[in-house]
Amino acid sequence: MENITIAYPTSDITPLDSTSNMTTEYYEDYVKSPLDYFTLVVYSLAFLLGTTGNGLVIWFTIFKMKKTVNVIWFLNLSIADFTFTAFLPISIIYLANDFNWVLGTFMCKLNSFVAFINLFASVFLLTVISIDRCISVIFPVWCQNHRTPRRSVFVVIGVWILAIIFSLPYFIFRDTYEEYNVVTCYNNFVFEYSSDIGRSRHEGTVIVRFIVGFLIPFTIVVFCYTVIAVRIRRNHMTTSTKPFKVIIAVIIAFFGCWLPYHIFSFLELHSIYREDEYLASETRLGIPLTSSLAFVNSVVNPFLYVFIGRDFKDKYWRSIQSIFEKAFIEDSTHNDLKSKTKSTSDSNVV
Repeated sequence: MENITIAYPTSDITPLDSTSNMTTEYYEDYVKSPLDYFTLVVYSLAFLLGTTGNGLVIWFTIFKMKKTVNVIWFLNLSIADFTFTAFLPISIIYLANDFNWVLGTFMCKLNSFVAFINLFASVFLLTVISIDRCISVIFPVWCQNHRTPRRSVFVVIGVWILAIIFSLPYFIFRDTYEEYNVVTCYNNFVFEYSSDIGRSRHEGTVIVRFIVGFLIPFTIVVFCYTVIAVRIRRNHMTTSTKPFKVIIAVIIAFFGCWLPYHIFSFLELHSIYREDEYLASETRLGIPLTSSLAFVNSVVNPFLYVFIGRDFKDKYWRSIQSIFEKAFIEDSTHNDLKSKTKSTSDSNVV
């Protein structure tokens, strides 16, 4: 039987992320490994917990809570995570069917497209939240007059537009390939990784994803929270730490879950174009694991919203609505600074 070489998808947040070139014999003799079963379990749990947790956040923030700026930020984070986890059954079907894609080319494209919209929307929103907190600390009076839910909606719209733009390559290049009744959903950069055009497109997507979806946002986030910490310490400000802890926890969870994925994406590039068989075998193991870790990020956020910075017994006896309201309560940093300034002025008058 003739061997076929497929330009395999590699780093696209689905169970099909293997760096090896598949052959028809491989497909016919394919037997699920323990890693495949582990991935199935992780994806199934992520779907159940992610849709339930994020669905609750969406319901309460839309129907039960006042539309403050913080609520709008976290609502959109939950929408991104909910949409992502809602599509997980597609990946589960693909893996359960021994990597034989049965849902057609459009769903192959859409599945990857949605996954990366989640990535970019989440990281852009976390960056916006960090900038928003920084501005609230540095310019409290300005924020009191100009930081409004209506303006935050326009910012959120811009975030989603950018996320869609940066995710378009994963819709355009995603394709299906059928050989001997086996259909693969993969990145059709030009069919062959040996092609200069295909290689440059593959490298470009990985590099842009890392720079735009991780490096720049991470730098901005670290800078903003460094400024916040210095400003709070310098002014001896007593702030409400509840929303601050939630934001810090969400950011740590996001970057902690996604950094391994970006690292293995670059290792994967190296293994493909340098034809490093040892590294290829390592990435075949690492990509599914790091993709699973990235999935987990969409599950943990709702729990962080509720449980960070609060006494568990106290939360247990509160209503769910009250928990969410207190988790998203607006930070009083700018009010504390304003009060401190007023107190200083009054003492000088006396």
